[in-house]
Amino acid sequence: MQDSMKGLARFTGLLARAALWIAGTGLVLMTIFIAAQVFWRYLLNDSLTWSEPASVMIMGWFIFLGAAVGIREGYHLSFDILLYVLPDRAKGWLHTLSDVAVAAFGGGMIWFGSSLAYKTAGNMVPSLGISGAFDFIPIVGGGVLIVLFSAERVLRRIAGLPTARFGDAPLEE
Repeated sequence: MQDSMKGLARFTGLLARAALWIAGTGLVLMTIFIAAQVFWRYLLNDSLTWSEPASVMIMGWFIFLGAAVGIREGYHLSFDILLYVLPDRAKGWLHTLSDVAVAAFGGGMIWFGSSLAYKTAGNMVPSLGISGAFDFIPIVGGGVLIVLFSAERVLRRIAGLPTARFGDAPLEE
């Protein structure tokens, strides 16, 4: 089981790295678009109608992809007061319960994000000329990654492999 989990960890590690690269590229693009909008508006006395909606759409991608990678790396929000007084075995159960709750949240993102994308698929973003569903696809993509990375954390724990927690040293793949 540990060998197959290590293979899964390599795959999800590559997926997380790709998500971070996409998120980082999106952050740079958003910065360029906003800077271009400021330049056009204040120096050329004109306006780029597409820069704001494109930036908001890109921001959705880097927020949800970054959040999913944060789940994988153990940087998600947690309330650890009880963990200080419990034995190690009970801590593992609570960590697993936390990961299952996070996966359920990711499932909700998939479900409700898909519903929103479906309901807005017929609408057009006028300045971009694309479907309004593109505003909600990052929620679905982030939800898929959150479910996958949370499941990986639970399966690692079941296989006896360590899982990252905030403040811990980084894990080897």
